[in-house]
Amino acid sequence: MKRVLVVYFSQTGQLGRVVDALLGPLRSSGEFQVTTVALQPLVPYPFPWSFWSFFNTFPECMQDDPGPIAALRLPPDAEFDLVVLAYQVWFLSPSLPMTAFLQSDRARQLLAGKPVVTLIACRNMWLMAQERVRAHLHRLGAHLIDNVALTDRTHGAKTVITTPWWLLSGNKGPYLGGLLPVAGVSEADIAAAARFGKAIAAEFPHRAPDDRRPMLRGLGAVVIHTGLIASEQLVQRSLRLWSILLRRCGRPSAPLRRVVLALYVLFLVVMLLTAVPIVFTLRTMLAPLSRRRVVRLREYFAAPSGE
Repeated sequence: MKRVLVVYFSQTGQLGRVVDALLGPLRSSGEFQVTTVALQPLVPYPFPWSFWSFFNTFPECMQDDPGPIAALRLPPDAEFDLVVLAYQVWFLSPSLPMTAFLQSDRARQLLAGKPVVTLIACRNMWLMAQERVRAHLHRLGAHLIDNVALTDRTHGAKTVITTPWWLLSGNKGPYLGGLLPVAGVSEADIAAAARFGKAIAAEFPHRAPDDRRPMLRGLGAVVIHTGLIASEQLVQRSLRLWSILLRRCGRPSAPLRRVVLALYVLFLVVMLLTAVPIVFTLRTMLAPLSRRRVVRLREYFAAPSGE
């Protein structure tokens, strides 16, 4: 019997449903004992968010400064053969509850030397967040063997409206009489996440403990949009600079921080409407001149599971 630990935080419920779809084949196989732990922030994050609380979270996301979470309800000597970490992406970062877990001594106890599968559900930009998680796993001595990233397949020009609308209102849509579609990962993609569970259920029971090979290759675990790589890197640099400035303005409740935050929101809107499309267009035009580099980047970010 293989022991599987699943650690996740699902604010809207979407990621929880993805987790359930993936775990279905494991739970029904008879070969696994599955333990799920939902991370609980001591001060809950609101959903739906208010406008200011939503944007006021990003400095702490970028600076890896999460609020505390409740202790995991696991025996002190709990041991697992496989760990699944399922997380949302907040401002190109893993959600703050997942960051809090990855920074904890409990994470080191549970993850050191263990194979780990990461599972992401988000709008579309997840590469930089996964880089942060990779770094945490490396520091903890864990082994990332697979990564699954499910995204909203709607065109980005629409999701930049529908996703914030969902987070700020709690309403997934459709909006404007169907002109804008339902926000989030599609129902078909959530259900199809069961294929990853089937692959794990078929292979993992027969693996040697030191086998670090991916189990999900060829299953379309991720899709890499090469044009978004430069956009993510650009946005991340901007977020880091603004996060430093905002934190110097005081705690999240400080009046000065709110004033500077309003300037940031204005800057963000301008950036999304100008700089990001320009970078995307330039990258597309110059792609033939940097084909080898693009191929390398695509392979790197698609690893370990591949497209």
